[in-house]
Amino acid sequence: MGQIDEIQSKELNEKRILNIYLPEGYNPQDTVKYPVIYLLDGSADEDFIHIAGLVQFNSFEWVNYIPKSIVVGIATVDRRRDFTFPTTIEADKKAYPTTGHSNSFIAFIEKELQPYIQSKYRTNQTKTIIGQSLGGLLVTEILFNKPKLFNKYIIISPSLWWDNGSLLNQSIANFERTDIYIAVGKEGLTPTAVPRVMEVDANVLADKIKNLNRKNVTVHFDYLPLENHATIMHQAVSNAFRHIYLKPQIE
Repeated sequence: MGQIDEIQSKELNEKRILNIYLPEGYNPQDTVKYPVIYLLDGSADEDFIHIAGLVQFNSFEWVNYIPKSIVVGIATVDRRRDFTFPTTIEADKKAYPTTGHSNSFIAFIEKELQPYIQSKYRTNQTKTIIGQSLGGLLVTEILFNKPKLFNKYIIISPSLWWDNGSLLNQSIANFERTDIYIAVGKEGLTPTAVPRVMEVDANVLADKIKNLNRKNVTVHFDYLPLENHATIMHQAVSNAFRHIYLKPQIE
């Protein structure tokens, strides 16, 4: 399916494994440059293989929903540590003691990962990030705080319940020329002391971004009632490719 790279991260103080899918016809000697799709939970036994397959399929000449693209699967080490910001909920601090270090992981993406990929592979300026569950929380945090790191965001079943939904109350940094896809399945109540509904939180997120009325920012919200938290990833990414690479249209 691809190749395995290792990158030593000073921001995280550890080595990280990257699973790299290169599109058919990729030649480092060519002048052709490719979009990059960054995938959280990108281990071989997580989402890398099936998402790389979707990228391959959707970029076939007879399908042509997306351009041929490079996929960078970021293998997981500790997703609770890397994908969450500090919480004020004492029970969650005790239950998940490693949480709260998303700032370091975002710095790794910005200062180490993206420069590494751009220097080693033939990339253009189109950068997509995909995250589901806690990964969706992290992608939302990046969109709110450092939106220029990517120009296409695929946010699936985001765990916006974290810290009692505090991210939804945060202001969003100024950004333009961004395509955003948000999906949620039939998922119900969140694992919190104060009841929250994942479908509602995802809807609130979509509306919050739409209400900014930012120039050239498109948002597509996708409710998939036949999918749940475990099954939604594949179908949602397939749908996302059909929306964020077509002519922008705010819905």
